[in-house]
Amino acid sequence: MSKFDFPPSITSRPVYGTLEARKGTQHLMIADGAGAEALLDLANAAPELMAQAHVIFIPRDAGALEEKLRAAGPSILHVGPSYPATVQRIRRVLQDTVMGAQVYLAGTEGLIGQAMNEALQAGIPLAAIQTEHRGSVARRMQCVHCKGITEDVMTDPFVCSHCGLNLFVRDHYSRRLAAFQGVCIDAEDPGEVPEPVELYK
Repeated sequence: MSKFDFPPSITSRPVYGTLEARKGTQHLMIADGAGAEALLDLANAAPELMAQAHVIFIPRDAGALEEKLRAAGPSILHVGPSYPATVQRIRRVLQDTVMGAQVYLAGTEGLIGQAMNEALQAGIPLAAIQTEHRGSVARRMQCVHCKGITEDVMTDPFVCSHCGLNLFVRDHYSRRLAAFQGVCIDAEDPGEVPEPVELYK
């Protein structure tokens, strides 16, 4: 199963729901990896919605879902190799939306957070954006010391990919950066770093 129930946390940590069909003038669906399963569930519940949808999909490790998405009959299906390679298309589609558009985001926290930022910057109201987490629980982390972003962090602590500091994985989340915050774990006692453990284990 690609769904994961995140344990209770602090207020800044995002909370995800379940995508549901809504009336709208346009329907933009953005997903990565197992997020395609959420779009397929939506298509099964409301096939007429998928026929009007512009879908942007980043397969990650779930390439087999591409054909299932195509078979669901979206109006437009664009498949991109990565979020950075796809973000210009996302921005262009968001620029062309009209009042009443609905946005559906599904997949990893990194994809959801970044795409939500783009939608909000394009003027899409928060109430018109739905999110559903599916797949990997890896985090997009920002080092609070060097400000570098490390994608797909799966262990706590982890080593910053930019400055090499040992960072504690915090639940504090920056919506502006679409990233969780990592802080040096051995600042007072250099070298005293606990063994990394997998997130949520």
